[in-house]
Amino acid sequence: MDCKTIQDELIFNSKGITFPGSTKPFDYESFQWSHDSKHLVFKTNTRHIFRRSAISDYFDYNVDTKQLKQAAKDARTAELSPDGTKVGMERNGNMFAYDFASGKEQQLTSDSTSENGIFNGHYDWVYEEEFGQAQAWNWSKDSKYIAFWQFDERRVPDFQMTNFEGLHPEQVHISIPQVGDPNPTVKIGVVDVASGKKVWLTPDETGDFYIPRIYWTSTPDVLALMTLNRAQNHMKLYFFNVKTGEHHVVLEEQNTTWVAIFNFYTNVNDMVYFPEKSKEFFWVSDRSGFYHIYRYSYDGKLINQVTKGDWDMIKVTGIDPETKKIYYLSAEDGGLEQQFYTIKFDGSDKTKLSAVAGYHDINMSPNTKYYLDTYNNVSTPQHVGLCDDHGKTLKMLEDNHGVNEYLQTHAYSAPEFFKFKTSDGVSLDGYIIKPYNFDPNKKYPVVMTVYGGPESHDVFNSFSTDIWQQWLAQNGYIVANVNNRGIANYGSTFMKVVYKQLGKWESNDFVETASYLAKMPFVDASKMAIMGTSYGGYSTTYTLLTHPGVFKVGIANSPVTDWRLYDDIYTERYMAPLADNENGYKNSADMTFAGSLKDHLLLIHSMSDDNVHPANTMQLLTALTNAGKDVDLRIYPPGAHGAAYNWESYILISDVSFQYLERYLKGNNDLPNLNAK
Repeated sequence: MDCKTIQDELIFNSKGITFPGSTKPFDYESFQWSHDSKHLVFKTNTRHIFRRSAISDYFDYNVDTKQLKQAAKDARTAELSPDGTKVGMERNGNMFAYDFASGKEQQLTSDSTSENGIFNGHYDWVYEEEFGQAQAWNWSKDSKYIAFWQFDERRVPDFQMTNFEGLHPEQVHISIPQVGDPNPTVKIGVVDVASGKKVWLTPDETGDFYIPRIYWTSTPDVLALMTLNRAQNHMKLYFFNVKTGEHHVVLEEQNTTWVAIFNFYTNVNDMVYFPEKSKEFFWVSDRSGFYHIYRYSYDGKLINQVTKGDWDMIKVTGIDPETKKIYYLSAEDGGLEQQFYTIKFDGSDKTKLSAVAGYHDINMSPNTKYYLDTYNNVSTPQHVGLCDDHGKTLKMLEDNHGVNEYLQTHAYSAPEFFKFKTSDGVSLDGYIIKPYNFDPNKKYPVVMTVYGGPESHDVFNSFSTDIWQQWLAQNGYIVANVNNRGIANYGSTFMKVVYKQLGKWESNDFVETASYLAKMPFVDASKMAIMGTSYGGYSTTYTLLTHPGVFKVGIANSPVTDWRLYDDIYTERYMAPLADNENGYKNSADMTFAGSLKDHLLLIHSMSDDNVHPANTMQLLTALTNAGKDVDLRIYPPGAHGAAYNWESYILISDVSFQYLERYLKGNNDLPNLNAK
């Protein structure tokens, strides 16, 4: 689509196209454009590995000649060079480049040994999971170099799991460091694609440290390299000359808790930005108590703070060095909102560009002249508009009119927001979803569906698309959720109070919310449940064990039960290294309070969960048994994190959970036999 004329043109149609050399119809999962729009590179035949990683085949489509040919086979990642002449890729722990002109592939590294040894260009399990990326290499902006991570996993302990299938079940081996374990040794290499020459970049750090991010600056041959100490409260940003290896620190950031370099939950991949054609960069810090943008020169000097106020800047979506404008999403309108703004580099001329209340996500053109605004709110299903840089909607690409029509003839209950102050004076936002055909003269049971982990965000002014919550509402339950302490977008005091004491304030706020809801005339305070998955599973078990009697029922799917059993990057970020917080680890563990259980608890887990290892549930079961406490257990061996591994298992887990609520909240024992359905 031409954004000026709003005229669109069909570029590619897979109808009638087959995979080269076969009769199999061509299909694909995703695509990349070359910068000159002359090539499309399609990703297909994807075989997933972990949360973000997969092995795929890549095919190049020439828009002019309409020819399709393979560019990479069995690659973990592949990406077009900025000039569109090559495709870089990683395969089996080595780096390669495919040249369009010659049709030949060039191997750039050859020192990979194994997944549990030395490999290049992809992350290990813990870096991928906890630093939020799958591709461990970057093209330089001039397409001359590829900078890549090299991992040495040989010191990292081996995690094993099996789904117990077959006569001799296969044991899956993954190198995953838990709290206190040795980490992989990591270094950054830069290879000259034309000559094949490699240079290793060595920062001045000693001991155990992380390299979570690298960035090419606007200065040719200069790479920015970020390090974090193991406690993740001291960040250094280096500039490296990739030809000479000369380097120096341009920025340091220290914190009494943790220094954020990304946020998985709010879809923020970077906290530092290097706009092209500029010798300035921007760093996002919460040093003021709220996340804001700070402007630096390339010599490391602070020029000015760009955004200011008692609210969190969430995400930079575009930077224009010519007009000296930054475009960003923020919570300035409150923790329930994500709104779009622009501001000058010097902090002047701040302008709100989004006009509709609710949750906005922005996909901006590289030159910042246009953007896609994807937004919704509690009464508006997802809309996608094409807008110009002044906030004018040029064309509504999707308004989901069909959703509004659907809701006219189907049961649906919209969330209703509430705000209250806890007993210690902290304001919390939440919502309830009332039963369909709600009767204010009745009293209803409550199910709190929670997550609650640090830096996450549960409650927005957004359209409800959670089918489980709607199902509960249609069956006579009030569904509730709350932005508990630890949640992002309410300032650092609110979020970071959980540091070194996970579980304490989250469970406190769930109990405070239950107390607030209990005062509503249509709530049956004696019939409340809490449930969640992953961190939400931990929130469920920890709340039941440390605040017994508040919730009559808990359903915990894939729960962490002891943070010493979880991976080191995530855990030590929020709990500090074990040696610095042994008492905190003990007090955050479910097992410490196993003897306090007095409510009904259903535990759900998979034996093939590489994220929250089944040892968490198994060790909790032992502690509960030793305390003479009984719980219900459901194991789904082949499932990954979250336990469900196909549609049938998802439905079964939902049915089992629903019947558990029916039995112990409503006292309904006349339930259908699930095996006879």
